[in-house]
Amino acid sequence: MKEKGLHPNNKFNKGYNFDELVKSNPHLKEFVSQNKYGTTTIDFSNPKAVKELNKALLFSFDQLSIWDFPDENLCPPIPGRLDYIHHLADLLSEEENIKILDIGTGATCIYPLLGVAEYHWNFVATDIDLDSLDTAQDNIDDNHLENQIELRQQFNEQHILKGVIEEDDFFTATICNPPFYKSAEEAQGANRRKTRNLGNNAVRNFSGNNNELWYVGGEKAFLHNYLYESSLFSKKSKWFTSLVSKKENVESLKKSSTKLGVKEFKVIPLNQGNKVTRIVYWRF
Repeated sequence: MKEKGLHPNNKFNKGYNFDELVKSNPHLKEFVSQNKYGTTTIDFSNPKAVKELNKALLFSFDQLSIWDFPDENLCPPIPGRLDYIHHLADLLSEEENIKILDIGTGATCIYPLLGVAEYHWNFVATDIDLDSLDTAQDNIDDNHLENQIELRQQFNEQHILKGVIEEDDFFTATICNPPFYKSAEEAQGANRRKTRNLGNNAVRNFSGNNNELWYVGGEKAFLHNYLYESSLFSKKSKWFTSLVSKKENVESLKKSSTKLGVKEFKVIPLNQGNKVTRIVYWRF
């Protein structure tokens, strides 16, 4: 299976070698079969298969060998998450001693794990959910990365940067994968549509706890709040970045950024399989 449009440095941009991946994660083996076209693959509507595949992809990095999280948490697709890290590396190519702030790291702590494994960056990662942070800390400890990844809890759901940035902090960049939906009901409706499209038993494939999936006002409200708070902490991070799913949110963000004194605003398109998304970068 060939991935479309991944970053040239992405180790998964030529597709998957299932023989090698099964070596990385033997639990994947029971889900690997040949489809009607004679291609070796997995059933992507089976959430257990998808989780074991993504574990295998992650374990192909020498530094990572354990990655556990509850089924109700989103299972991030590793190639796409790695693409964000590679594009960020392009942006930071002339920087040294890189330290990243990851907003909403979740139970999987995926961006810090990938950033350490691929580029040896240091991270501070935040989340509002204590259970997610507990699981993330287990993943950090189990891979012996506690010297490179620090976790902090955000106690106020109205805030994104306030309350987690400390006085002596300075970050090379801040990253974020914002919640997409406006409410739990909207997220559940989208889940049902995806389930119908994929066939039976796909529900868990699109699981996720509340703060992973939705935010009052949706992606647009979250991004504008993030942009506003970045202006309050403009000296604390050289770059502020975020994934943006909805194309129409980029234009309103760009207009607001000008009013807030942003000096540089960039958009990097990402084409991952059938999904088109983008990374937005700004700095003051």
